[in-house]
Amino acid sequence: MLYALRHTPAALIAAALAVTATVAMFEAPEALAQRVQSRGPQSVSPIAKVLIPAVVNVSTSQVSKGPKGVPLPDVPDGAPFEKFFDDFFDQDGSGIGRKVSSLGSGFVIDGKEGLIVTNNHVIADADEIYVNFFDGSKLKVEKIIGRDAKTDLALLKVAPKKPLAQVKFGSSETMEVGDWVMAIGNPFGLGGSVTVGIISAKERDINSGPYDDFLQTDAAINKGNSGGPLFNMDGDVIGVNTAIISPTGGSIGIGFAVPSDTALNVIAQLREYGETRRGWLGVRIQSISEDIASTLGVEENKGALVAAVEPDSPAAKSGIASGDVILKFDGKDVMTMRGLPRIVAQTPIGKKVPVEILRDGKTQSLDVEIGRLVEPEEGEEAKGPADSGNGGQPDEDRDGAPAGGAGIAGLGVAPISDELREKYNLGAKSEGLVVTLVEPDSPAAKKNVNEGDVIVEVAQDKVATTEEMLAAVDKVRRSGRKAVLLRIETANGDMRFVAVPLE
Repeated sequence: MLYALRHTPAALIAAALAVTATVAMFEAPEALAQRVQSRGPQSVSPIAKVLIPAVVNVSTSQVSKGPKGVPLPDVPDGAPFEKFFDDFFDQDGSGIGRKVSSLGSGFVIDGKEGLIVTNNHVIADADEIYVNFFDGSKLKVEKIIGRDAKTDLALLKVAPKKPLAQVKFGSSETMEVGDWVMAIGNPFGLGGSVTVGIISAKERDINSGPYDDFLQTDAAINKGNSGGPLFNMDGDVIGVNTAIISPTGGSIGIGFAVPSDTALNVIAQLREYGETRRGWLGVRIQSISEDIASTLGVEENKGALVAAVEPDSPAAKSGIASGDVILKFDGKDVMTMRGLPRIVAQTPIGKKVPVEILRDGKTQSLDVEIGRLVEPEEGEEAKGPADSGNGGQPDEDRDGAPAGGAGIAGLGVAPISDELREKYNLGAKSEGLVVTLVEPDSPAAKKNVNEGDVIVEVAQDKVATTEEMLAAVDKVRRSGRKAVLLRIETANGDMRFVAVPLE
């Protein structure tokens, strides 16, 4: 094209430009508007002018004191935690406190009451919190009404002398990938910054918490944008900017926001109770891999497989059992395993909801009355997954059946005895067959079945003897299935399902 233009007479070029201008002049207004709109929004100035006054800078400070006489650790220049060590330890080891400041963003949701939403990590451990407004005014936060670390949200209160400009939440559910959005915040301390982009993806899991369900956007979000609003083109808040992925610390077009539908529920609870009150079902669940799906006759990665049911929980009282696959909860499809905790958490406590499950190849509906989730104390660690190691090398002096004796190649099992219970530190209530041998590179080893695990069920039948396990495995072989489903209690007491190939 460039070559053609360079070698075209000037008169012809001028004529062509004139024809183009004439066509554009007589183009139908609707077509012209559609063509212009398809190139993106021409200006967000009218919306931004209205919204900026309701977006605030959140400034925090805290006194950080290093232990007296403790020198500054030798941290290389530019190391990720260099600033942390600089702030925490005083250079001279005198133990004199240092004032550490940080900046974030937030937005007003009730101008009369002075209620402001921000990220929990923005105000965590702060001794003082101030809110700076676009007009230059400044107010001290009187109270942290509530905070929720799991969704990284916090609700603050200031005492305004006159009603503040405020914004309202919209629905994140109605947002589609490709929709235009606008972020306003305080990146790098530059208050009132406006950036525009699109929704790049929805339902992102970035492993930051149990309820990850982020909106992803390419609107520029940087340090200091945390806690700021993400708006749709109607000026409604559809997300709370929370995190970015960046190797440099600056925006590379991958930012994440808590969806407004999640934030609304959390903020409403913080406002009413000063804490979150989440729904509780009482099940341990796992995702459905391809091999597990083939043994259960369900679609891969659809639904949540119940690995265990807690005693006296809402699930136990309703009749939900291990091995069930939860397909729907309160009329909502459970598309992934991680989707279920989010849906349950947002369900009002005491509400009776229908739960659709798949059991023995048939669907059925159970009614469950939702309980309240007891949140762990701050700093309390949740029980982690079982070790995924091989569980030790086999030797000749084993208490279980020889390799293959349980019907699965490379696996040895034995009924639980007092000696084995002590040897493998099994709980008093553990029932089933203890794994005493796992040959390296066997099908069971590749599925992370470990010595000391307890096989509770085989093909959803409880087993307590090797004969029962052999019969269950043989039944699976005769059915033509290529894998057998084992329900295993791991060394730390967790329950999980494993589909072990029979070849």
